[in-house]
Amino acid sequence: MAPLLEVKNLKTHFFTENGVVKAVDDVSFHVDVGETLAIVGESGSGKSITAMSILRLIPNPPGEIVNGEIIFEGDNILEMNDEEIMDLRGNKIAMIFQEPMTSLNPVLTVGRQIAEPIELHRQTPLAKAINMAKDLLRKVRIAEADKRVNSYPHQFSGGMRQRVMIAMGMACEPKLIIADEPTTALDVTVQAQLLELLKELTREGSSSLILITHDLGVVARYADRINVMYGGKIVESGTALEIFERPKHPYTIGLMESIPKLDQDTREKLIPIEGSPPNLADVPPGCAFNPRCKFTTDKCKVDTPVLEPVGSNHYKACWIDVER
Repeated sequence: MAPLLEVKNLKTHFFTENGVVKAVDDVSFHVDVGETLAIVGESGSGKSITAMSILRLIPNPPGEIVNGEIIFEGDNILEMNDEEIMDLRGNKIAMIFQEPMTSLNPVLTVGRQIAEPIELHRQTPLAKAINMAKDLLRKVRIAEADKRVNSYPHQFSGGMRQRVMIAMGMACEPKLIIADEPTTALDVTVQAQLLELLKELTREGSSSLILITHDLGVVARYADRINVMYGGKIVESGTALEIFERPKHPYTIGLMESIPKLDQDTREKLIPIEGSPPNLADVPPGCAFNPRCKFTTDKCKVDTPVLEPVGSNHYKACWIDVER
């Protein structure tokens, strides 16, 4: 069976006064039907720009998709006209943004905002769309949906606003949902509730999910596969089991070692990754991670590694063999 989404050699650059920022630099991956793919990495690694590129939401200028293909159900999104891409957004592919307070319109009720994509894409009368919005609020477990459908975003807590965003994303029963840091700034309990809800709703609707996060710990129980991004590239890719049991890239290992564990001695200190992510307008030669990597060799400082198989459905872009 062909993948639902296939991204091939995607390059998204930003042309600034300080140079060309290679935010996404030759990235390829796929998402199968019904699959949950997690894209993880530190801030600035290119995760969100990858997601925005899929829906052609890159502001131009200064941004531009300079190369690649984004194939969704056999059609190249980059070749679609404005009408076709508008029909795709929110209908077949929905995006849940990480800041619900700034993503929701403060002067419209949440019911009106949830109903809008239903009204637009399904040509549904507003009154019926509002009733469907109530059902969606119930589905995301917001109490008193009949009443809260007339509330405004500022009348909801952060976790409740994120539930509204999930309801909006599910409104047209999309085939692919992109959740960009959906649990940012929420407490751990609410994070777990929302991720369980998102996974449950995508399973019920037979939707695929791209889950973008900086926290590997968040995706451990929700993702089928994981892509680890650094410096605008995918540096490791594999099944969730492979990544957590046998991480092969020093950056992935570093992310693992910075996650607190329940069985960890409280006197043990977490091991941080030294240094900072690279300036994407001035990425160092060779492997972008080499200035922060404790295993760096001379080859790492000169030659850029490419993704190569290290097992069944497991790939890494690294010149050395390391074990956690």
